[in-house]
Amino acid sequence: MTRRKHRVFLLLLCLAAFTVSLFSQDAKMVTVRMLDSRTGKLIATSNFLVRINHLAVQHGDWVHKNEDGTGALALPADSDELSIHATYESATLIYANCDGDKDRGTSDHAAKPEHWYSVATILSSGVVAPNDCVGKKVPERLQVVARPGEFVFFVRELNTAERFRD
Repeated sequence: MTRRKHRVFLLLLCLAAFTVSLFSQDAKMVTVRMLDSRTGKLIATSNFLVRINHLAVQHGDWVHKNEDGTGALALPADSDELSIHATYESATLIYANCDGDKDRGTSDHAAKPEHWYSVATILSSGVVAPNDCVGKKVPERLQVVARPGEFVFFVRELNTAERFRD
């Protein structure tokens, strides 16, 4: 009877390992770098909110912080486009993404258009989202290049008026 339990346990363990390896083959791995829009320094966090394929569901547990401060994002195989934000101050406030900072002139904060990025492009050549927080002349320290499989975006903390509105 004990041998049978061991065999069943071993079989279940092998099945679990096989299932995990299948999922990891189907997952699309992306490295996420979130940079401060003024300094260009990496903001190391694991408080990311990821959306895919224009769906409303936000996934806060898809990004895991690497030792170097970047994030490792595992996307499902059917992911075509992604949108990503991050939170700060114990996840109560959301950073303003600088790819749409010129959109902040709209009167309704919720009416800002969401910016989506092609997962295929991120995987093949890498993507650096625009940094509209700095104006037209981008300083040297903010000129960033993304490697294949890497998504880089710039953020800033909300100003007082934006915090009050939210």
